[in-house]
Amino acid sequence: MLTTLKNGFVNFLRSRHWAEHFRRIPMLDQLAKAPADLRVPAALGDRLRAAALAAEAELLQGMNSATDGLDAAQVDAARAEAGWNTIAQDKPMSAGEHLWLCFRTPFNILLTLLATVSWVTDDFKGTVVISSMVLLSTVLRFWQEGRANKAAASLQAMVSNTATVLRRRVLGEDEPSDARPSGFPTAPAALELPVRELVPGDIIKLSAGDMVPADCRLLQAKDLFLAQSAMTGESMPVEKFAQLQGADQSNPVDLDNIVFMGTNVVSGAGTAVVLATGNSTYLGALAGRATAMDRAPTAFQTGVNKVSWVLIRFMLVMVPLVFAINGFTKGDWTEALLFALSVAVGLTPEMLPMIVTATLAKGAVFLSRKQVIVKRLDAIQNFGAMDVLCTDKTGTLTQDKIFLARHLDAWGDESHHVLDMAYLNSYYQTGLKNLLDVAVLEHAELQEVVRNYAKVDEIPFDFVRRRMSVVVSDGSGHHLLITKGAVDEILQVCASVHAAGAVLPLDDGLRSRIVAVTEELNNQGLRVVAVATRESAANQQSYGVADEAGMALCGFVAFIDPPKESTAPALQALTQHGVHIKVLTGDNAAVTAKVCKEVGITEQAMVLGGDVERMDDVELARAVETHNIFAKLSPAHKERIVRMLKANGHVVGFLGDGINDAAALRAADIGFSVDTAVDVAKEAADIILLEKSLMVLEQGVQEGRRTFANMLKYIKMTASSNFGNVFSVLVASAFIPFLPMLPLQLLVQNLVYDLSQTAIPFDHVDEELIAHPQRWNPADIGRFMVFFGPISSVFDILTFVLMWKVFDANTPEKQTLFQSGWFVVGLLTQSLIVHMIRTARIPFIQSRAAWPVILMTLAVMTIGIFLPMGPLASHFKLEALPGSYFVYLVLIVLAYMGLTQVMKKWYIRRFGWQ
Repeated sequence: MLTTLKNGFVNFLRSRHWAEHFRRIPMLDQLAKAPADLRVPAALGDRLRAAALAAEAELLQGMNSATDGLDAAQVDAARAEAGWNTIAQDKPMSAGEHLWLCFRTPFNILLTLLATVSWVTDDFKGTVVISSMVLLSTVLRFWQEGRANKAAASLQAMVSNTATVLRRRVLGEDEPSDARPSGFPTAPAALELPVRELVPGDIIKLSAGDMVPADCRLLQAKDLFLAQSAMTGESMPVEKFAQLQGADQSNPVDLDNIVFMGTNVVSGAGTAVVLATGNSTYLGALAGRATAMDRAPTAFQTGVNKVSWVLIRFMLVMVPLVFAINGFTKGDWTEALLFALSVAVGLTPEMLPMIVTATLAKGAVFLSRKQVIVKRLDAIQNFGAMDVLCTDKTGTLTQDKIFLARHLDAWGDESHHVLDMAYLNSYYQTGLKNLLDVAVLEHAELQEVVRNYAKVDEIPFDFVRRRMSVVVSDGSGHHLLITKGAVDEILQVCASVHAAGAVLPLDDGLRSRIVAVTEELNNQGLRVVAVATRESAANQQSYGVADEAGMALCGFVAFIDPPKESTAPALQALTQHGVHIKVLTGDNAAVTAKVCKEVGITEQAMVLGGDVERMDDVELARAVETHNIFAKLSPAHKERIVRMLKANGHVVGFLGDGINDAAALRAADIGFSVDTAVDVAKEAADIILLEKSLMVLEQGVQEGRRTFANMLKYIKMTASSNFGNVFSVLVASAFIPFLPMLPLQLLVQNLVYDLSQTAIPFDHVDEELIAHPQRWNPADIGRFMVFFGPISSVFDILTFVLMWKVFDANTPEKQTLFQSGWFVVGLLTQSLIVHMIRTARIPFIQSRAAWPVILMTLAVMTIGIFLPMGPLASHFKLEALPGSYFVYLVLIVLAYMGLTQVMKKWYIRRFGWQ
């Protein structure tokens, strides 16, 4: 049992979709490797069992609470004892912890090791330069991530979840009524409060779509089903009750009148008292046991790491060769060691973590200006890699404002009685009020109808029945069961039809006529909801799903759900950028086809939920590739389709805003929701859209691809430059009787070059690079490195010949001149090659870098010439170069750029240009 519990909790913590107080706790993904006896403190289990067994009055009294909630003084006292409703791991890292995390990269650790070796061998200057590189990399990353974290925290606050809480206001006798704020509750009232403000003893309301905000004991429950598979491993939602139903009391998660923080309500409604908050919850206790575990890297981080290790493995092969060749040919093994260590530093892309963070942070800042909240920085890269976008229809493709267009009887004629019944149903239900309910309740003139009825009971909505019912009593005491929902599901429980004051039996002919009426309404683009009623005995006080039978159809309410103005152009733009659109909706086929046609989605044959149910995985794998519209889907169908697309090799996004979208949002590579979505949808999403316009999706795709392209630029530049330099060093070491460049000079050159790369995140990206989805491919990086690296070696060797033959720098006494000449050529060509590799076009003519990149290039070139020609030359063992050298320098640089451009064109024709 403990192993099952542990594995279920691991799955819960692995879900990457918990924002704010449910944000994924660092370093929990390795919890699966923890011992099987992982458990919460026994005292917590005892408290939960005691609360489950206690009588309601006894429990509330013991918590200093009441059924109408807490007052302000009680809340303050409870918070003083329990604190805020957050788990400790949600607190941001301290500055020291963050600084250590920024330092702890493979490259920084390697450089620190090299600095230590330099210090041990009395190479003080080398130690200073290498340490400076480590400091630069660490501080820049610390600064960039600090900015990104602050921006993310401020944006996260805009989508914080709330809970419906009963609170009492106690007014003093000396407080005059005219001094009270307008509309301030003087009696118990249901308030929407941030989850973090809950305290033990609070009375909360739960309904479909809510996240459970704390550990609670149920006081009332009506057909209440919760999804808690992430904690217990149960695949199906479990029903919860106000009273124990003979549950296994040895395991707290089996107590069926206890609900836990982090689970979510699938259907039904309930009232509960908060037992524990924050770290005192079951989730908080389990999380506290796992804080020492390392978090497994995401797919994005895995891609970065693979590329990093390609470069590290290359270094581990080449550096020993450099050491051995110089040791044997020069005879000075200490000098050879220092030189090999310097080459290792030059091969290390120590700025990669900073470049990755900076580009992602820049993307997040850009999207925030477009009213898009990025909950995970890594999601930006997935944005660019996405090649399939699955989207719900209602509230996403269509407006989040639905209008009640018509209220008709079964024959299609106007009927006010149908509207009255629909209004009563929407008014008295306590569950999740969707947009259809809101549209009905806008008819304020019908409030007079409500005064004639009193609520008796309700049967909450769920996604299996696709209907919900309320029971009302009129003045005479008769009970009336009013049900509304999807047409097919309502007809299943109807035995008769209201018609002109009479009630006719529902035979096949009448059923066909009713279906024809609804199909005509659907073809007009209207969403149709059926309404049915049934009278029952006044002595029945409790109702359930079984009572939805033998009903009489009253008629229909039809709604206009117009597409958003931005939908058609946004979908067209996404398609042009290589993102395939697939609609996944629970609505019927006719309405779905009409809306899809209006937004420009050409139907490739429609698949219905029943078809999905009958398909095995092989059939569905084919269907998701050849079809783009799926209707009448259940939440499980949506999730299965998303998973099948991922299994087919796609990077899948999902856009949804309802509880029925939560499973698909979690299954997708990147989930999108809106700030008006239900809690569970916002929690499941990686990105929240604050604007109603869908054009931000297209802008986000482009920004994700820009982000990826700029990261790839740095890796390509570093890889090819490093490979070329080492190849040149190997050649020079074999034929030149002295070191082609001193270790200090190599380190300074690398430091200056690295500094110039900090501008890459702000570079422009060519349009063709954002036209198609992009993904990590370490094999492409390796091929690029091996292809372009030797080009620089050709001109390095040409420089060696120039310094040896033309300037007579061919003896150990003149090695400083030789080294100065190669120092300048190396630094200038490394800097200028950035402009060659950053684009597939002709640089400076067809594609110009951003000003930060241009300015950094000019700065590096200036430094490269100043160091040997200025007063600091002796400090770096360099010397001034003759004027004629610079004529050759210009020719070498131009020839290098020209040959690179020619080879680049051949490479693009052969392998393409990602």
